[in-house]
Amino acid sequence: MSTEEPRVRWLSSEERAAWLAVAALIVKLPSALDAQLQEDEGLSFFEYMVLAVLSEQADRTLQMTDIASAASASLSRLSHTVKRLEAQGLVRRDRLPGPGRRTTATLTDLGYRKVARSAPSHVQRVRELLIDAISPEQLRTLRDIGDRVLERIDPDRYCPTVDQA
Repeated sequence: MSTEEPRVRWLSSEERAAWLAVAALIVKLPSALDAQLQEDEGLSFFEYMVLAVLSEQADRTLQMTDIASAASASLSRLSHTVKRLEAQGLVRRDRLPGPGRRTTATLTDLGYRKVARSAPSHVQRVRELLIDAISPEQLRTLRDIGDRVLERIDPDRYCPTVDQA
């Protein structure tokens, strides 16, 4: 048995610079979006994401597992968040009959009004911080990069983004 440690492939200066830029982006962008949503509507970025996912459904209802997948979150984190949103009257949870612990969340009328009121300023902030800061080609590249990295992080749950008409 060898006692040698595996050889580490250290980052080159260019790789390190790219990694540090991405690391800063994944920390600072959600914080900036969170700050705007907190100030405007008293919502966290994640709470907004949950409400937005539900608002995009025809019946404003989804199973919790599907919401977690769409919001790139753990079921535990989602459960705590939905409990807070339910206490505010923004969503309602219902157990599905049958085997297992299947639960749906439904966006209430109050929740729909809240997300509809939040959306314009949120989209404006997303445009300001990201979309309008890069070229259409860079945006396509960013999407491709995001898809590839997410597929490596969670290949079982990964679902590539779909073009929206």
